[in-house]
Amino acid sequence: MKYVNAAEILPKQLLKELQTYIDGSVIYVPKISAKKEWGATSGARTFYQERNREIQKRFHEGCSIDVLSQQYGLAYSTIKKIIYG
Repeated sequence: MKYVNAAEILPKQLLKELQTYIDGSVIYVPKISAKKEWGATSGARTFYQERNREIQKRFHEGCSIDVLSQQYGLAYSTIKKIIYG
């Protein structure tokens, strides 16, 4: 992260106001843009949602939790969370 001298970019009045709160200290100003949800960029969110729907569908068609656990490589408790959660 690159630091920028506030005196170089902020209006004098705003700088004076900030100095009343944090005189000489370092402050982080977050970006305006909204943070994306987990997996939204990589596609992981969609992948896991589809996988979980498939697991729920197969369970309701009669597939046991043990079989689903082995087929998907997930713990028994994880399959239960997906089905009942």
